[in-house]
Amino acid sequence: MFTGLIQSVGSVHRRGKSLLVRGCEPFSPLAIGDSISVDGVCLTVKDLVLDGFLADVSEETIEKTTLSNKSDRGGLVNLEPALRFSDRLGGHLVSGHVDGLGEVHLIDELDQSWKVQISWKDKEFDKFICKKASISIDGISLTIAGLNSEFKTFWLAVIPHTFSSTTLNQLQIGDKVNIEVDLMAKYAQKILLATIDAEENIQNKSQLSMEWLLKNGWE
Repeated sequence: MFTGLIQSVGSVHRRGKSLLVRGCEPFSPLAIGDSISVDGVCLTVKDLVLDGFLADVSEETIEKTTLSNKSDRGGLVNLEPALRFSDRLGGHLVSGHVDGLGEVHLIDELDQSWKVQISWKDKEFDKFICKKASISIDGISLTIAGLNSEFKTFWLAVIPHTFSSTTLNQLQIGDKVNIEVDLMAKYAQKILLATIDAEENIQNKSQLSMEWLLKNGWE
């Protein structure tokens, strides 16, 4: 589990079937088995190298995230070690399980912030994208400032510190980003659906009668 508060910007490189991640000095020492968020993707340290680590990646990770493309060119990534129980939760709860990809549509410098606009295609995101909701973009804990549901875009008001100390300042129009919607919202949805299903089952059972049984072949 992570907070979405980036502690270092490093780089990711392909090493055979593994990924090499560098730039972990600010939160060293690392240990084999540690969980590290790399651009919002939870990776497990399988081997240690100078200022970094090696990690295996699954086909699911390659398909649903930007790590494959970034590792081919030694791209910059946001890094965060796993949350400890003694840490302050300054961002929001981030699992490191990316839901899908978004695309950058606008990067605009305002007087006191940066406006970053992102679009999404997966309709599964629709119910989780709402104004003032928490969202993780490339592992960064951010808040949705506004949205246009018709065109499936939302925008973020990014303060200068966050913009300058993460990979947000490297983004260009058309770039893909990793999106993880609010974990609490996903749990709330599952509980709500389970409640609705339970109520429907009760209603269906209450409709049973001798007349219904006879009509449907139960004698």
